[in-house]
Amino acid sequence: MALGAKTTTGWKATIAVAMSNYIEAGSIIAIAVSLTNWQERFGIGDAAVGLLAALSANAFGAAIGAAVGGPLCDRLGRKFIYTYDLVLYMVGVLLAAFSVSYPMLLVGFVLTGIAVGAGVPASWTYIAEEAPAQHRARHVGTAQLAWSIGPLVGFALAVALGGLGLLGNRLIFLHLFVVAAVTWWVRQGLPESAIWKDETTAGATAQRASGGRGLRGLFSRRANLTALLFLFGVYAFWNTVAGQAGIFMPRVYQAAGVESATEQNLLQVLVWACTVVATLVGFMRYGDRVSRRALYALGAVMGIVAWALLVFADGSLPTLLGYALLWGLAAGIGAQAFYSVWTSELFATPYRASAQGVLFFAARCAVGLLSYWFPTLLTEQGVPFVGTVMIGLLVVALVVGTVFAPATQGKTLQQIEAERYGEVIDGPAPSVGAPARR
Repeated sequence: MALGAKTTTGWKATIAVAMSNYIEAGSIIAIAVSLTNWQERFGIGDAAVGLLAALSANAFGAAIGAAVGGPLCDRLGRKFIYTYDLVLYMVGVLLAAFSVSYPMLLVGFVLTGIAVGAGVPASWTYIAEEAPAQHRARHVGTAQLAWSIGPLVGFALAVALGGLGLLGNRLIFLHLFVVAAVTWWVRQGLPESAIWKDETTAGATAQRASGGRGLRGLFSRRANLTALLFLFGVYAFWNTVAGQAGIFMPRVYQAAGVESATEQNLLQVLVWACTVVATLVGFMRYGDRVSRRALYALGAVMGIVAWALLVFADGSLPTLLGYALLWGLAAGIGAQAFYSVWTSELFATPYRASAQGVLFFAARCAVGLLSYWFPTLLTEQGVPFVGTVMIGLLVVALVVGTVFAPATQGKTLQQIEAERYGEVIDGPAPSVGAPARR
């Protein structure tokens, strides 16, 4: 155990791991609220701004990290990722905080993105593997909650520090460095995932049963391929919208007529406050107790209505407040919350993190492709055009998630494996009604 840190277990471990999501979302918001000031400071155009967004924690940077980190997480362990990812993250945010040139800022954004891309899939995997089956959504929802609190704090800091200009933006990046450093220290006491250790102990037997560890095993079974397609339909289409909203929403508000940066940021504070409430009261409380299909559909429909208000209504303050309220509530019980549970349930232990890496990579590539062009499209085509594109993507996510929602609620990961693969890959099959691993 590193540096004499005490063993971290239970909810403390869950929170420490979930902080990957605070750091990821906080990074995206730090970028979002600073892009205009960076653009003015370095004299860059919309295309260069799009490149910053596309290569950051919001898109390709995270995609690269997930593609590398997911398979490493399956091969070397969940704890391996937590030992190193935040070190890279801290280097990245320091480069961003003290940037004196566009290339330095770009490198900082890329390193930050790679680090969060490696850490977020590992966090969802670890939490799900350690959570009781009857409360898996509650525990995994902690990551969703952290993901919501990150932007809430980020935009609140942007309001408080708005008068400092670029210096205020640099301070927001520095606050992320402090959070990452504390989180890294706490994580040194994390034990390895019990399920992953059991599967690794099984050794050659598990290797033969699973078709191999990591990417090779992932793509060797039909059940995995169908799950990948389903989860891509749920997450990638929704996340492409959320990615643009997360990093470019201040610009969308500006195009809709809200000129004040403070007012733009306050609208986003409302969005994320609603997301926090919906995550706590909606997903974490009811995700294990009511029909997941119905709860998912409710969130998806609310998201579509929110963007319809933005596109087809009059652009007045009440309309924007309605968008902020509905989109915030939708995000709390929406696609990402369910994706983080389903993606841990639908894959066996030898390639659970690899699957998340592949899916996160694909989703963030989709975000990156649109992010590069989004500022230009918004300037040239306006809110109605880009908003209509967003609505189309959200409709796809609604249909896929509602129609094909899996019946995994309340089951242990071993029970789900037995149903999906005809065998339990990571150890002996539990009896029906066996208690979840704690």
